[in-house]
Amino acid sequence: MKKALSILVIACAANVVAAQTFVSDTLSEAVVTGTRGKAYLNTLPTTVSIIEHQTLAEAQRTSVLPTLSEQVVGLFVTSRALLGYGVSDGAAGGISIRGMQSGNGRVMVLIDGHPQYQGIFGHSIADAYQTLGVERIEVVRGPASMLYGSNGMGGVVNIITRQAPTRGTNTDYHAAWGSYGTFEASVANRVRTGKFHSNIGGQYARTDGHRPRLGFEEYNFIAKLGYDFSAHWQAEASTDVTYFRAEYPGSTQTPLFDARQKILRGQASVSLDNDYGFTAGRISVFHNWGNHKINDGHAAEAAPKANLFRSSDALSGLNFYQRAVLFNGNTLTVGFDWTRINGEAWNQRLSDGARVGTSIDTTLHELAAYIDVRQDITAWLTAEAGLRYDHHSQTGNTLVPQGGVSVRLPYNALVKATVGKGFRNPTLRELYMWTPANSSLKPERLMNYEIAFSQHLPQARLRYGINAYLLHADNLIQTAMIEDRPRNINTGEARNYGIEAEATWEVCPMLTLTTNHSFVYMHTPLLDTPRYKGYLAATYRSKRLQITLGGQAIGHLYTAVGETEKRESFVLLNAVVSYRLLPCMEVYAKGDNLLAQRYETRLGYPLPRTTFMAGLNLAF
Repeated sequence: MKKALSILVIACAANVVAAQTFVSDTLSEAVVTGTRGKAYLNTLPTTVSIIEHQTLAEAQRTSVLPTLSEQVVGLFVTSRALLGYGVSDGAAGGISIRGMQSGNGRVMVLIDGHPQYQGIFGHSIADAYQTLGVERIEVVRGPASMLYGSNGMGGVVNIITRQAPTRGTNTDYHAAWGSYGTFEASVANRVRTGKFHSNIGGQYARTDGHRPRLGFEEYNFIAKLGYDFSAHWQAEASTDVTYFRAEYPGSTQTPLFDARQKILRGQASVSLDNDYGFTAGRISVFHNWGNHKINDGHAAEAAPKANLFRSSDALSGLNFYQRAVLFNGNTLTVGFDWTRINGEAWNQRLSDGARVGTSIDTTLHELAAYIDVRQDITAWLTAEAGLRYDHHSQTGNTLVPQGGVSVRLPYNALVKATVGKGFRNPTLRELYMWTPANSSLKPERLMNYEIAFSQHLPQARLRYGINAYLLHADNLIQTAMIEDRPRNINTGEARNYGIEAEATWEVCPMLTLTTNHSFVYMHTPLLDTPRYKGYLAATYRSKRLQITLGGQAIGHLYTAVGETEKRESFVLLNAVVSYRLLPCMEVYAKGDNLLAQRYETRLGYPLPRTTFMAGLNLAF
């Protein structure tokens, strides 16, 4: 695989030397996630998927995750209900990229570049990622640990929040009603006046659920304030708070009663940016917190639980980076990250609220420094190399290299080749909590080799791309029986080979087709990962009417592995129809699973058949 990558890159370079016409700016969309600070896609060796606000808004969904699962090639998200993902046993919302899952912390979710994982268990909280206030989402498909450290092992999902684009005030209202008593409402206000800008909003959602004891209710609040001190210095402060109550009925095989979750998650950050053209950077501080009350429920014939599981955690840190152009075609980025991970867990007696049993209260620290160099070697060739030194207070030191090239070919074509390392430090739970705990665990490791080709054909109104990758992960943390007792050890291994392809074709000004397909071969089957995922959508747009018909095919999704291996395959057909009654008013209706498929993405948690929603959007 390594030799094949090298041969193909050399062949592409030779082709470019002989050519007369080079790539235009049509592939030069700017992103901020593949590198700290703004860079252009055609100079980065990493593969980055971009989902714009318009795409998220047109999907008419409260959560961003279902849209990501459709639109991002190689990414899949599990579900358990029409609304709400929950936490603890039976939770869904796990993000899988090429077989690496967010449920065990191998995919990192960021909000404006700040990590969002839960301190004790190390995973993201799916119900905290709402469409409200999102400008765009950038997804790095493949390891991003060189820039973002632990949990960027399999990829990164960066949720970038909105700003008012022009002077004045904009306010959006949304309300929708649908199947199983589902209701959603939100309001968001954006202001830009003088040097000040703001984005403030709130959201409410609820459902009775398609199964008994699967009710869900959620509140979300966001605020982002910014001030431009000058043309070179800007400051921002933001917060995002989510509270939800979820019922949990257990699986169909083992039903539960009285299982309930009350979860509060929040994040706040302050950042200061500078940009002088030849140099730019940011320093920011962030603090994430959570408070969790969980009743694990009981079987029909068993007595109710006497205790609640309680936990609170905090993830705080400081990020700094500065990039500079030292000479023509060069960009040097240096950065420093400090993270404090704290978690406390205990049992609380329901009768009097007293703490019972053994509790933990532990804090870990991470310090890291990195350097990244990107150099335009010729007009058509850019090379990049980076190295991260990461120190964890429990597991010690980790070196994380990454490098690659971007080759700009004639006729708006682009070839990228990259090799990089990812890693994940063990969580507080794996190190210290319950019987399997093992304080001697080492970080999980992953190496990824990838080559990608993409092209934009403006006259044909077509964009397409294809990439192939090989990843090898080892030191994966698994629970095994050691001396007749369960114990977490570094014993797991994964070898995945995959191909991903995507295309967008504007057939005419009113009709657009989009499609993506991913195939992955897993030497060892992994949960929450389909061997094949495909998506095809047609969108018709006129002055007032918009219709989107989308189909998603899932093949051999592993919902159980090992001796009880189980796989699911299904096809989903969804539709959204919207009509603009007035310049400020839009009505819509949407249907999901129009083929009424019986399917599940978590074993024992069947998803609803056909469901409908209808709503109203106002914008002033």
